[in-house]
Amino acid sequence: QVQLVESGGGLVQAGGSLRLSCAASGRTFSSYAMGWFRQAPGKERDIVAAINWSGDRTNYASSVKGRFTISRDNAKNTVYLQMNSLKPEDTAVYYCAAQLDKGLPWRKYDYWGQGTQVTVSS
Repeated sequence: QVQLVESGGGLVQAGGSLRLSCAASGRTFSSYAMGWFRQAPGKERDIVAAINWSGDRTNYASSVKGRFTISRDNAKNTVYLQMNSLKPEDTAVYYCAAQLDKGLPWRKYDYWGQGTQVTVSS
């Protein structure tokens, strides 16, 4: 099992940037594909970005492509989400997720963090 703790959320003006971090417990972090999801009020939770175990493959939702970057540091057991050019519609609770998978799963993740709030003001 892996336990996940997100940090880095907050309030930012439109056009600004934030970097989210997700720290994972355990010594097998590099065995997991990692994903970032978000859930806006009244909407379902959905995938934002995913990265494979080594970090050489990534995938993004079309709504964030070119603005968000997912990365990982296996030595630090941490995955990041750099968010640039933020828009009010990016406002949501952002969740980190892990899946024991050497591929690049898109929505199938078994382990979840508690989430961190991101609010983008106009």
